[in-house]
Amino acid sequence: MHLNLSNLARAATAAATTGGDAAAADAPCSPLSACGFEDSAGAAAGSTGSTSTTPPPNAPTPEEVALDFTKHPCFNRSSHHTHGRIHLPVAPRCNLQCNFCNRKFDCMNESRPGVTSAVLAPERAADYLDDVLGRHPNIAVTGIAGPGDPFANADETLSTLEHVRRRHPKMLLCLASNGLGIGPHIATLAELRVSHVTLTINAVDPLIGAKVYAWIRDGHHPMRGIPAAQTLLDKQLAAIRALKAAGIVVKVNFIIIPGVNDQHVEDVARTVGALGADIMNCMAFMPVAGAAFEDLPEPDAKLVAGSRLKAGRHLPQMTHCARCRADAVGLINEGISEQNLAALARFANGAGGAGDAASRPFVAVASQEGMLVNQHLGEAARVLVFKRDAGTASGYKYVEVRRTPEPGGGPSRWAALADTLRDCRALLVSAAGPQPKRALEERGVRVVEMEGMLEEGLDAIFNDRPIPAALARRFTSCGIGCKGTGTGCG
Repeated sequence: MHLNLSNLARAATAAATTGGDAAAADAPCSPLSACGFEDSAGAAAGSTGSTSTTPPPNAPTPEEVALDFTKHPCFNRSSHHTHGRIHLPVAPRCNLQCNFCNRKFDCMNESRPGVTSAVLAPERAADYLDDVLGRHPNIAVTGIAGPGDPFANADETLSTLEHVRRRHPKMLLCLASNGLGIGPHIATLAELRVSHVTLTINAVDPLIGAKVYAWIRDGHHPMRGIPAAQTLLDKQLAAIRALKAAGIVVKVNFIIIPGVNDQHVEDVARTVGALGADIMNCMAFMPVAGAAFEDLPEPDAKLVAGSRLKAGRHLPQMTHCARCRADAVGLINEGISEQNLAALARFANGAGGAGDAASRPFVAVASQEGMLVNQHLGEAARVLVFKRDAGTASGYKYVEVRRTPEPGGGPSRWAALADTLRDCRALLVSAAGPQPKRALEERGVRVVEMEGMLEEGLDAIFNDRPIPAALARRFTSCGIGCKGTGTGCG
């Protein structure tokens, strides 16, 4: 069965104004009843609660959007053995700190949210998707689930979705977010025909929320304690209302944390169900080394089952979640293969395909003395260029030095630098701001942040491997977390 955002929005509006009978008549069926999800009383999703909604004025027509919701393996238990999903790891930053989370950007072995083996630039992410589809033609869903939050990386997230939607008009698009920063972007998500959004909501009581979250950053304002938890909750509940008004299916994830929120699950289910959330996923807390809650016990099977039973009084329950990585590929029950890990590393390092080595045979390095990667991009007056050479002891050979454009040119400076480096597949720097990174990567030059011996960086790039964890760096803001002078990247 095919459903579309216009039908969903009209159904939601009818439910709000007539109590639900008109919705059943107007829409073929609800998105989740179509997929076999029912609550413990047998009611299809969407039968609880009511919320005033208005369909977007430019909602696509059924002919424009023939998205088959039954192919989403997370929302349809009968398809998770036949249809796959891919998570594109384009969102490394996060706008809050959960006490149960420890994100990792170069992790090969752990299977849980918040970890990935590499981070992709938006255009490279779309290329990587095309590459993976050649091996996994049954992938029906492209999602962004971290390793941070999509809307702490809004530009990268929306750019990735735009690339994917342009290339794959009938691909299902979904997101997983904490809900703090999604609000201003919901209209854009609807325009891009993002059909499914997951919000992780672990408390609807700020006293409990303050125990779950160490801090949040609302825009540029860091917050802690009960005020932070209240702000987060307000944004999350507003997001559910707005997402449903836009005709987007909403799943709520709830982490069952023993001794913290394990007796709170029904309150959460009741609240989000009344706002129109479609389905809930009660997930067992997983202790993670390095997290504040690393010494808490996992909930036992009885607690998990009881939590789902209580939540099921208000919302249909998802019970086949695999707690996927931020770079997951394939069927839900499959781990990421060595072949896909290698492909991810190749695209993350800017070597998108076989032709890339021929057209971009060089790597540029911002270095003060020619031995270390130790210069901020905005303050590098010149870069050193290297190529692969089997005749040298290191395997790499210095080619030349190239001057970088003078500071002060703004975006035109980075366009000129991209032209200077048009034969380079990557640029190694100690730090780079978001504007120059985006400008260079949109023109095919991958910006890699690291500090250490340049030969180790060259080895990783030329051999399509991630930068070693001990060397990898990530820019936070000018003058903070970098060794530049703080004069900026203009």
